[in-house]
Amino acid sequence: MVADNTYDVAIVGGGLAGLALSIQLIRQGHIVILFEKEQYPFHKVCGEYISLESWDFLNDLGVDLDGINVPIITKLQVTSVNGKMLEQSLPLGGFGISRYRLDNTLAQIAKNEGVIVMENTKVKDIVFLDEEFIVDTSQQQYHAKMVAGSFGKRSNIDIKWKRPFTNASKNKLNNYIGVKYHIKTDFPADTIALHNFKNGYCGIVKIEADNYNLCYLTTANNLQKSKGDIKEMERHILSQNPHLKKIFTENKIINDNPLTISQISFDKKSQVENHVLMIGDAAGMITPLCGNGMSMALHGSKIAAIYIHDFLQAKITRAEMEQQYTLQWNQQFANRLKMGRRIQRLFGSKKLTNFFLAITKPFPKLINYLVKQTHGNPF
Repeated sequence: MVADNTYDVAIVGGGLAGLALSIQLIRQGHIVILFEKEQYPFHKVCGEYISLESWDFLNDLGVDLDGINVPIITKLQVTSVNGKMLEQSLPLGGFGISRYRLDNTLAQIAKNEGVIVMENTKVKDIVFLDEEFIVDTSQQQYHAKMVAGSFGKRSNIDIKWKRPFTNASKNKLNNYIGVKYHIKTDFPADTIALHNFKNGYCGIVKIEADNYNLCYLTTANNLQKSKGDIKEMERHILSQNPHLKKIFTENKIINDNPLTISQISFDKKSQVENHVLMIGDAAGMITPLCGNGMSMALHGSKIAAIYIHDFLQAKITRAEMEQQYTLQWNQQFANRLKMGRRIQRLFGSKKLTNFFLAITKPFPKLINYLVKQTHGNPF
């Protein structure tokens, strides 16, 4: 612990983006503290599929993906509400790994490198005053020259700061809920599937240790129609898709009580708020059906690390750091997010999904094109 509780960088939130950023900055010689409200290891609602564009970056951070023996995903299945299926190869591919395993691995690397990782510590507010940040936590106050916000999809700080997406009226891009299980099944290990149902879709992909991730996104309205009962919703709404019915009736669910998250929004977000650089889902969230949120979080941390380092080295001003980070973030991700929102509107409606599968099935290059529009190159 630094004697006067003043750090070069404070990172609020210990997910993929925050942990990756902390490792990069500590290796550049900065004094870094990271706050995480949970204690590692822990599960998160997530599709747990990572595009191969992140492979080299994770290996450079110190994650031994070959040693973990992660399953390589090369094929895609998409089904409509009534079970019609489209199958084809993925142009880049990816791999499956649980957040329980990956986040904990990155946290241990960060600690070993010298990052001060404050677990079980909730950040209540971040105040910028006289070119310095005061980070007010559930334990005490800390000071930092620079703060990065990696606090996920929707946090107490987002609400406290009244970020616009927290007050947006309900629309087709917000008010979603996410539900995640780990299951045992005989689904192909090299395939990721996206099963559609009314007002939602469910992904399944192999992760480590012969387990599979089963994660779905749907509207809060679907849950309300099921009287707030997740199992009831799965029986009467998700199971209208025969592929999902088979999954829920024939496979062993490891955790009977799923992880859930509510009030998910895909509305636009700012990349800088109150001089805090936002990374990961706090900066912007791509629709999960695109399968690229984890890679975007990791890539975003790499962009942030460049400009934070230059600022701390007095090579650029704070204003320049904020402007350049915002510009580079949008150059990398704005079009992906826009395409993700467009694709999102095609799913969940029986007619639209059937139409989409019908017109794309004879044209695999069209699917490859859409995948490429929501993914990037190795970084």
